[in-house]
Amino acid sequence: MLLLKAGKHTEVLAPVYGKSVMEVCIFFLCAMISVPGIAASVHQVKAFLNHTAYLSCYFPNSQKIDMRDLIVFWQKGSHRVVHEVYYGEEKRDHLSPEYINRTKVDMDKWTLQLLNAGIKDEGHYECIIQHKKEGPPKVIHTSECSLHITANYSQPEIAQLHTGELKPIGYLNLSCSSIGGYPEPKEMTWLISYENTTYKHMPHMDVSQDAVTKLYNVTSKLNIPVPTNSLTNISCLLHLGEQLGILVSAPLHIEIQEKEVEQVNINFSGPLIAVVVLVALLLGFVILKKNRNILSTNQRGP
Repeated sequence: MLLLKAGKHTEVLAPVYGKSVMEVCIFFLCAMISVPGIAASVHQVKAFLNHTAYLSCYFPNSQKIDMRDLIVFWQKGSHRVVHEVYYGEEKRDHLSPEYINRTKVDMDKWTLQLLNAGIKDEGHYECIIQHKKEGPPKVIHTSECSLHITANYSQPEIAQLHTGELKPIGYLNLSCSSIGGYPEPKEMTWLISYENTTYKHMPHMDVSQDAVTKLYNVTSKLNIPVPTNSLTNISCLLHLGEQLGILVSAPLHIEIQEKEVEQVNINFSGPLIAVVVLVALLLGFVILKKNRNILSTNQRGP
């Protein structure tokens, strides 16, 4: 999908083929002057990482001008030539090194195909079309686009950070991770649902970027009391930004029955009951022994 927004015409520096110094100077002067009504918008173009990006000139060619009368070239920024068609023939003499053998052109659609698009290819591109009737070529059309690369993140995955069985009086420590995506996501949130109620948590999201691939890895951690007495569903959501959507983890289901809670309470109070019983038995034994001593003394008498 292409979105339009207002933009400005950028400076043009293009390869020149001329016979005289004067013609060359006039050529550059024409190329760098903003022609009223030519560049009116910047088209937003998205492409997946390592796929083909399509950069169109958006040229209607209502006058049905023959390609052999046109100079068409694409450039990145103001100095890197991406592709050039010179009077119907493709020229590769002035291409920037990073674009050699990486471009194809479909002149029926006035579209440049940038092969194996990478993150380094992101940026501002311009298509310039010049027409030569009499005298030096004149700019008759320009079109600008901004290329954005997208790499799919992995589905967020929830992991438990603690070991052993969950205890009702303890805490639940979780992490959620997603790797290998681009651009940097907006945020990562948690949804905790139980008893027909959903709670949203927004803890800090840790972000790291690979120095070579430029892809991002993200992680978020959650620490909450262990839910009891009801089925609890916990999900992690990665928000990728406008038009990129949201990735949702597989839900984590937690259910601790009330009997288990009572069993824990019984187990917890068991040792205390045992101590009380033992003290009572010892006390009874002491009293019984004392009574026997008294009875023995009375029987002996004077």
